[in-house]
Amino acid sequence: MAEEIIRRYGQRVGYTESEVEMFHEGGHRIRQVKRLSQAASKYSIQAEVVSAKHCNSGHRIGQTFILDVDGNFISKLCPKKICVYLISQLAIPVALINERLSEGLEPNDFHFMRYIRCPDAGVECYGYGEVMLKIQVVPRAK
Repeated sequence: MAEEIIRRYGQRVGYTESEVEMFHEGGHRIRQVKRLSQAASKYSIQAEVVSAKHCNSGHRIGQTFILDVDGNFISKLCPKKICVYLISQLAIPVALINERLSEGLEPNDFHFMRYIRCPDAGVECYGYGEVMLKIQVVPRAK
C-alpha cells in the first residue's frame, strides 16, 4: 500500500524513477506521505481571524482560511483578498501540524503557535493594523 501511495505521489509531482528511489532514503518521507495521505480525507487546517483592527487587506473577525493537510489553501474556502504578511506566519504552525500527523499524533496538541499575529504592530506602534489567527485541525467538510 505504501509503495502505491509513493508511486502516485511521484507521478503527481513529476518525479523520475531515480527521484522516486532517492525519495525512499531515510524513511521519513515515506512515513509522512503515507500518513498525510490517510489524514487528507479526514482533516483540514483552519485559520480563523479572532482579532482584527485596521487591517488594510480587510481581514475581519470570523473569516476563515481553509488549507488541506499539506498546507495548500483551498481557494474557494478562503477570502478573495489575502494578506501575504499575515499568511506567511502560517508556515510554522502548518509544519507542526504536518509533523504531528506524519508521526500519528493528535494534530491539535501542539504547544507553540496555536495563535499567530501578522507582523504589523498596529498604529499605536508606528504600524498600520493588527490581525490574529487561531490555527487548528478540523474535520474535513464533505
